[in-house]
Amino acid sequence: MSDSAISPQKISTPDLTKLGKASVFARIALLMITLLVIYASWYPLSGWRDNGMVPWAYLNDAMPRYWTWFDLIVNILGYIPLGVLSVLALYPFLRGFKAVALSTVAGILLAMLMEAVQTYLPSRVPSNLDLLTNSIGVFLGSLCGEFLRMQLLEHSRLRTLRHAWFSDQASSGLIVIGLWPLAQIYPQGYLFGHGQILPIISGWLSSAVGTPIDLSQLLWNEYNVTVEQYLMAEVIITACCMTGALLVLLSQIRASAPKYLLALALFVSAIIVKVMANAILFAPVNALSWLTPSAAGGLLIGAIMLAGLSMAPPTAQRRVAILAILISLCVVNLAPANPYFQSTLQDWAQGRFLNFNGAAQFLSLIWPGLAIWFLSHKIHQTS
Repeated sequence: MSDSAISPQKISTPDLTKLGKASVFARIALLMITLLVIYASWYPLSGWRDNGMVPWAYLNDAMPRYWTWFDLIVNILGYIPLGVLSVLALYPFLRGFKAVALSTVAGILLAMLMEAVQTYLPSRVPSNLDLLTNSIGVFLGSLCGEFLRMQLLEHSRLRTLRHAWFSDQASSGLIVIGLWPLAQIYPQGYLFGHGQILPIISGWLSSAVGTPIDLSQLLWNEYNVTVEQYLMAEVIITACCMTGALLVLLSQIRASAPKYLLALALFVSAIIVKVMANAILFAPVNALSWLTPSAAGGLLIGAIMLAGLSMAPPTAQRRVAILAILISLCVVNLAPANPYFQSTLQDWAQGRFLNFNGAAQFLSLIWPGLAIWFLSHKIHQTS
């Protein structure tokens, strides 16, 4: 046989470029949903103890006798996005049955780990029924992901529209923007008051020393905090976070895109989520309890700021967005607890929404950090 019979031209190798590009959006979204699952499964992340049981003992338990359809449906729905994003993140390296199988197995292993660690949490109970429903969810999600792969990644009008409206660096930024409305689900003392980590640290310290500690109050102990100061704090927090969030979006939009319509859609979606969350978590009568005079003032000031900044260059918009979010972070952590909000919280019973509330709180805590990370990322140096 001649050497030409085995020439390089006759060696078939898969051409990934013909299949389509890997989705950065899907991979970052998969990382985010995985972190959400972990936080929600281990929420409230306190009271860890060793009860002498091996973490996999729950696998041999009998199926729980008492359960509700609500719990089953939530456990299934909670893992469907994980399966969908896993398949999309594997593209174009794995497709079809292999992608579905790997995504399902990885999701089941994650669910097993989540249940096993709950053995050491007093407020959580590991359950083989939860593992079963989570496994069903990730399998259904993997099937949906394979079905959506062709529509979203290979012959996608959505991808064409994304490149027509948004900058090339917008993949991770669109995830940050998409999470902002969802961050409104968790109840906050101040409208758009995300990243409020100091009360959580205060709670940890209080548990450790056995004495109530309020770090923000310690910073204000020389002042007599008045109602006017609470109102001013909410004005600043609302205006700055609203401005920062919408500037994250505006800084990614191309000149030919309907930027004002997109910005309005983002703001309206955040308000709708806020209204629905208040109505569900508290009571329908509390649906608009967040719309205080100071919150309304903050929305007005934020709108005025955005009107002037909407025409600024993307670099300037990113810098102002970082500054606005940092100001909001400082004020929301230094301001004392809102007494009016504390009274409203007395009507909030988390109950069976424990996992859901854990994920919502996680989003509210990390969103400012995600936004600043994206806004300051080196990818913008090439734009």
